Amino acid sequence: MIKHLLVISAALGMTFSNQVIASPKSVSANEFIQLFEKLNGKHPGVRKAHASGVCAVGEFQPNTQSNLFKNAPLLSSGTLPVTLRFSMGGGNPMADERTTGTRGMGMQINLPGGARHIFTGNNFPVFAGKDPETFFGFLSTLLPDENGKRDTKKTQEYIKNNPSVQGNVAWNAQAKTPASYANTEFFGLHTFFYGNGAEQVKFRWQLTPDLGVKTLSKEQAQQLKPAFLADKLANQINQGTVSFTLNAVIGEAQDVVNDPSVQWPSNRAQVALGKVLLKQSGGDACTPINFDPNVISQGFKASDDPVLKMRSMAYAISFGKRLSGQ
Repeated sequence: MIKHLLVISAALGMTFSNQVIASPKSVSANEFIQLFEKLNGKHPGVRKAHASGVCAVGEFQPNTQSNLFKNAPLLSSGTLPVTLRFSMGGGNPMADERTTGTRGMGMQINLPGGARHIFTGNNFPVFAGKDPETFFGFLSTLLPDENGKRDTKKTQEYIKNNPSVQGNVAWNAQAKTPASYANTEFFGLHTFFYGNGAEQVKFRWQLTPDLGVKTLSKEQAQQLKPAFLADKLANQINQGTVSFTLNAVIGEAQDVVNDPSVQWPSNRAQVALGKVLLKQSGGDACTPINFDPNVISQGFKASDDPVLKMRSMAYAISFGKRLSGQ
């Protein structure tokens, strides 16, 4: 799919016919799961998106010098246990990790009393569509015909007529292969709120690697084995501290709330909320977790972003299928 996107990204500068390929008027979470299976094949007992991944465990150390969200249990409960899952994009559990494109992260912080706070992120800063319908329409153009061939012109037309897809396609065109999950930045994409009334703060999460962002050239990537990321992460953890800084990017009044295809300006204030320290990787600690980003702790509130809302429903269906071996 990524190679296909690299080819069609040139479409942004091409001349098109007058044919308009529209997004569906509505789409259900179940239709998304069915589409993922059509695109990637059926893999029983496996996550339908981000199928290939590795677990990690560690701890969250809140920044005691920050006053932002200081009364939230997430930041006032001391050091907290963390379970993460790093993953490849797509639904292929045997994905070639030397390829460019999407990498994902799911993180669950366990709070006292059984509360949880879940974060999700991707290495791209903008989503491929302003809403579920636009994203679904885009993915639908990637389905092969009865002869197993994709209609590139159909995809090009869709990109041209749906500007909210173009940012993500452009990002894919220049993306390189991440050198390690520990050297990848993850963008939360969605808007959240803390507090109420005049004191309410709108923000987006961002997880920044303290080891720095590092990528591989095509030549460097091809020298590695197809599955290298789990070993690389384990080696880095064994050699020293692998950590990330959890940041809150603070939105201003004019910044879009419910459209993850739009990135906020780069000059927005960022507040470091704490450190995520990885202690161990591998194992199955993340396997039973449904990384639903709408599961948040006291004081926080999710926006009405329709893509964010759809994640809960789609993840729940995928989770149920996975547990039942489907």
